[in-house]
Amino acid sequence: MGRIGGHAVVIGASVGGLVAGKVLSDRFEQVTVVDRDTLPTASEDRRGVPQSPHAHALLIRGRMALEKLFPGLFDELVRGGAVPFDPGKDLLFHQMGALRVRFPSGMLGTSLTRAFLETTIRGRVAALPNVRINDQTSVDGLMGVNGRVTGVELHGDEFLSADLVVDATGRSGTRSDPWLDRLGCPAPEITTVKIDVGYTTRLFHREPGDLPGGALLYLCSAVPPYDKRAAAAFAVEGDRWVVTLGGWHRAHAPVDSTGYAEFADGLPFPHLADLVNTAKPVDDADARKFHYPMARRRSFEKLRKLPAGYVALGDAICSFNPLYGQGMTVATLEAIALGRCLDHYGVASAEMAGDYYRLAGKVIDVPWQMSTGSDFAYPETAGPRPFGIDLLNRYVRQVMLASHVSPAVHRAILDVQHLMAPPSVLFRPRTVARTLLAARRSPAR
Repeated sequence: MGRIGGHAVVIGASVGGLVAGKVLSDRFEQVTVVDRDTLPTASEDRRGVPQSPHAHALLIRGRMALEKLFPGLFDELVRGGAVPFDPGKDLLFHQMGALRVRFPSGMLGTSLTRAFLETTIRGRVAALPNVRINDQTSVDGLMGVNGRVTGVELHGDEFLSADLVVDATGRSGTRSDPWLDRLGCPAPEITTVKIDVGYTTRLFHREPGDLPGGALLYLCSAVPPYDKRAAAAFAVEGDRWVVTLGGWHRAHAPVDSTGYAEFADGLPFPHLADLVNTAKPVDDADARKFHYPMARRRSFEKLRKLPAGYVALGDAICSFNPLYGQGMTVATLEAIALGRCLDHYGVASAEMAGDYYRLAGKVIDVPWQMSTGSDFAYPETAGPRPFGIDLLNRYVRQVMLASHVSPAVHRAILDVQHLMAPPSVLFRPRTVARTLLAARRSPAR
């Protein structure tokens, strides 16, 4: 693979920006990743990633994609304490009134904190000979001429010239809109879905047998539309549990220990309450809360005029409801798509950007439809309502009921949720027949 440019700049050193840095390092002579945060050397949460302390999921497809970009990453994470798991066997998933049936799926996931994953990837990227990571570096704008971005303006009147600028600034990505406007480039159309999600997290010491059947993860989603609560417990490095409680539309857990435990006690299945009431907290501090008012998608693929030398990536394009754990995987797949487009065009042209956004849009479509479709199970959710969503959600409810007793249906759900198969597999005649028959036998009936 030949080099197609001299210098690329990535704005943002979170997971999406770091993966983009790796992809670009194979295609540019020099890559500079800048972030306004002070980046920790150890696995610590940082101010620029306010959701970092909470439970994070890396989907199976995301793990596989990262392993391809960073060979040996999975083993390195496990050596550092990350917990490997089979999502069919090691996960207790209480949904629609009962637990999904457990079975050995043969799929391999990894459970760990966001900070540990990010720090490990950052170490891999920083070790690349042609990559620099500069923290405490703020970007104030883009440089450009004649419809081409030529670099970034740093705080303090410094400049970095670049053949390509990748905007991985996360949910604050709309701050690039005035930057592009000054270059004569329109801002993309924005779609928002108001979900008012909030969740609260505490760390607990982990002992064998804390969850029934030796389970390593627990997820609980109450039955919509009236019960809006959700909860998660993930086994992570350091023999700890990350326990996150919350939900949609103001069904948020308190931060004080008493209110937090009472929220757990009110969940429709006792496993989380048992864990919260018996496990020892890592510290006596109040739990940490995160509020996420809306999911947002910026439709760059619909723009007719795009600047050369600039693309957005990750949450700067689309920020999903974090309860579904899709963001890191989607950002990784977008970075891989960017690499393919650069290889095809051999230059960071406007045409390359257009093709990249079309590919990124296809990556985003399925998880966006899945997450926002589920969000519309609650009548308080506001935004463009997908056509036929009520009928679709009624069928999805039957699929979830069937997963309580049918390993085959449960496997189909896992394949779709982990982006290993398209949602259409749930509508194949054999799966529909299995669903309708098995749903009748659900204990939730």
